[in-house]
Amino acid sequence: MEQKMSTRLNSSSLRISLLSLAALAIFAAGASFARAEDSAVAKTKGETFIIGTDAPLASVASFNVQIQSINAVNTSTNTSVPLLSSPATVDFARFNGLQTLLDINAVPVGTYNQIVVTLGAAQIGYLSVTAGAPPAIQTMDATLTTNTVTKTLVFPLDVTTTEPVGIRMDFNLHKSIQVTNGQITGMVTPVFQINVVRPTAPEAFIDEFDTAVISTDQGAQTFMVQGPHGRQWTIAVTGQTEWDGGAAFSDLNTNTIVQISGMLQRATSTITADEITILSGAGFWAGGLATYVTPSSGAAASFDMYVRGLLPASGTGATGAKLGQIATIGLTGKEKFYVRWNRNPLTEFVFNSSTLLPGQSISIGGPLTGAMNADNVAVKRVNLREWGYIGKVVPGSVKLGKDTFQMNVNGFAGQLIPQTVVVYITGRTRFRFGFTALHELEGGDSVRVVGLLMKNPVSGHTVMVAHCVDFVN
Repeated sequence: MEQKMSTRLNSSSLRISLLSLAALAIFAAGASFARAEDSAVAKTKGETFIIGTDAPLASVASFNVQIQSINAVNTSTNTSVPLLSSPATVDFARFNGLQTLLDINAVPVGTYNQIVVTLGAAQIGYLSVTAGAPPAIQTMDATLTTNTVTKTLVFPLDVTTTEPVGIRMDFNLHKSIQVTNGQITGMVTPVFQINVVRPTAPEAFIDEFDTAVISTDQGAQTFMVQGPHGRQWTIAVTGQTEWDGGAAFSDLNTNTIVQISGMLQRATSTITADEITILSGAGFWAGGLATYVTPSSGAAASFDMYVRGLLPASGTGATGAKLGQIATIGLTGKEKFYVRWNRNPLTEFVFNSSTLLPGQSISIGGPLTGAMNADNVAVKRVNLREWGYIGKVVPGSVKLGKDTFQMNVNGFAGQLIPQTVVVYITGRTRFRFGFTALHELEGGDSVRVVGLLMKNPVSGHTVMVAHCVDFVN
């Protein structure tokens, strides 16, 4: 037991959940040294990449805060490198457990042992649940107990010209947002954890990168996508790349919105795709958590979804759906249902309008004209996606012969999933951050299962297919 706990503690010291995908806007190239004598060194730059996710708090749907500045500092030489080109508002509650690409930047070669983050105005969005009624989103202004957070890195950020180096950041909502007698007070004491990862480490794998295609090269089997600030990325396709839903390279065009998983190349900004999902081929895509299904049994006529991601982005006037709000998606029976990580067309038998559940992570795609009314969004694709579900292992539920265990979900999704969930382990399941195998799980362990939440089509019970099982402090 001591050895097990020691392993967990050592691993958890390296386990840093990360920023949300909305933080893509944070990190920009163009850093400069503060000291004049360092100007010659500043001309030599190395690649840094940022990977992100987050840590949840029960009922908290969003935590939007203005990032005024982020600086990497060498305290020995009094050198400071700004990583933020301009203030940006970031939702730190968007992801949970999924490692998401935030940005790749060229910064001056050097060693940095501190990160200084300066915050501005913040707002909390939380789920209001009333029995028998659809959940609603409420908001309140947050009061920060401090606006500046300085973190000394356990291992310094060594930027070189030989290979990229990554920074992982975590705004820990559970430890930051104050709760009194079960009620969110609005007071926030920012708690960050920051560490460094190499591109070959498992923690550097990109689980999800949602973006729009801007050009394709069929001969080279590459395509270009565009991120924030106009930054372009090259995506390389290989013979091992999986295409979900029977899609192919020839299906890509300038109206296509895709979700990519894969690894960064060591010396370039290219991403070699492990899997590609076409989220929308008609110009509109949204992703989030299902909060309510109508009717609750049988084929659904509609479902409510809390919108966490949106392309085109809200604020452009392009859609009625808005980030941080609940949209109602109407179903006609003509929609195509897909399951992330599985190209088998038979998956529509296990995920369809009759197996929709509150708490499922879902993305939708369709014509832009169908997204004008947030109360009746028309779609062509409904895609079941992975998400990280925090909870506790039910005592006595670990079944090695069946490769299953049970958990009670808490956090934001726990407000939507009151029942015990059976978790299935497969040959693809990874154990991380303190766990190496199923037999190490014990009753009462706090875990995060990154996987697919599904309804067993035979029994109707809620189950989960695990992609990753993480130990959680």
